[in-house]
Amino acid sequence: MPLHSRFYLSWFVLSLIAGNLAALHAAAPGNPILVASLSALKGAISRAEPGDTILLKDGVYTTSSQITVKRGGAAGKPVTIAAEHDGGAEIAGSSGFTISEPAEHVVIYGFKLTHAAGKNTVAAGTQHVRFTRNTFRCAGDGSYLSISGDDVQIDYNDFAEKNTAGAMVAIGGTGGQVARRVWIHHNYFHDLTSGVATPAEMIRFGLSNSALSTGKGVVEHNLFARCRGESELISNRSSGNIYRYNTFLDSPTAKFSLRHGNDCEVYGNIFKNTEGLRLFGDRHQVYSNYFEGNYIGINLGNGSVDVSAGGAANGMDRPDDCIIVFNTFVDNRTHYQMSRRTVDPLGARNITVANNVFSGGGVAARIEGPYQGAVWSGNLVWTKAGAGDIPANGFTAKDPRLEPGPGGLKRPPPGAAATDSAVGSFPMVKTDIDGQPRGAQPNLGADELSNEPVSATLLSPADVGPGSK
Repeated sequence: MPLHSRFYLSWFVLSLIAGNLAALHAAAPGNPILVASLSALKGAISRAEPGDTILLKDGVYTTSSQITVKRGGAAGKPVTIAAEHDGGAEIAGSSGFTISEPAEHVVIYGFKLTHAAGKNTVAAGTQHVRFTRNTFRCAGDGSYLSISGDDVQIDYNDFAEKNTAGAMVAIGGTGGQVARRVWIHHNYFHDLTSGVATPAEMIRFGLSNSALSTGKGVVEHNLFARCRGESELISNRSSGNIYRYNTFLDSPTAKFSLRHGNDCEVYGNIFKNTEGLRLFGDRHQVYSNYFEGNYIGINLGNGSVDVSAGGAANGMDRPDDCIIVFNTFVDNRTHYQMSRRTVDPLGARNITVANNVFSGGGVAARIEGPYQGAVWSGNLVWTKAGAGDIPANGFTAKDPRLEPGPGGLKRPPPGAAATDSAVGSFPMVKTDIDGQPRGAQPNLGADELSNEPVSATLLSPADVGPGSK
């Protein structure tokens, strides 16, 4: 069974447990505690013991003070605070949930949250907190959900309709350390708009002062759609995170930005009709991704500082030693680009671009800044505007014969030019966009074309969020 299918199997089992409130109740000792007011809810929370499930009856509740959780559960016996029925209990007003130290093993489940933004927080010193199957429609400036605790899980939620400053999910931390091991999966992020110079992202993972701290976060199997204005789909601002098997759609003015930090992996993602992926920082690995119909597929940053040599942490850190391999680019306006910088451009150093497929669209590569130590090898180019700045020994001009295939992606047929054509050794690239293992002589691009079932597909709202299976 391929790795990607094993991921889906484990998440399917998880979702059967997490998606059925009755299962949560059955797992708790004794009967659930049913309350019918915010004061009763707060009282029940203050007395909670490991394994308790507290249900708030369906209805609309208007808060004037925070719902604070300082008690918690234990491994396998969380304290679960839930709506009586999924989406049936709405929290409006001026306040939301605050999970504070020493709380741990707490689950917030099934609420509709329409209260003021900036009021749902998982504070530093907490751990193993989970927000699952909630609907976020918070009002005003501020983040929908802020996280500074470790080992937080955010899954099967719906984050939408934000047109004010602040992220939908903001990952912070304490001191210079970003929150660790945050797992964000199977959420639906959509319809974020912001005005000119309004800072807003669907996910902000870290801050400038935590950029060099290692988070080991995982963001996977989420759908990001209709992010507009000056917004960013994701702004990564910490190190050592993994972004895999996400779908980014219909956001022509928004991008996924590795803005600060080093050593991130970006693989198995699908980008369609966006500004693609932008990266600054060192040693990022970008592979087995699919870019179609974007303004730019990958925008390699033109650095303004070198953080490793003492440059300002909030500057545009020169990309060094990054690997961009085994990606498929289809009909992008520009497939791969470093944009010009007018003042003191540092460009990028030691970037490897290998075994990618560039098909249709505009020029394959446009480099408008210093680009020392570049390695180009094994790329397949068949574009309307040619290879551009890829050196002649770094590509082959041949039609990859991409055609519509399973999962809504364009794929090469067996025996096409991409088959068994990779050059060089890239041991970190173990799987393709379907999670299938790479062969001993891998194919170019994102698709390995093995005999395993195809599982990569454009995610839809039916696959993520509170109503998914």
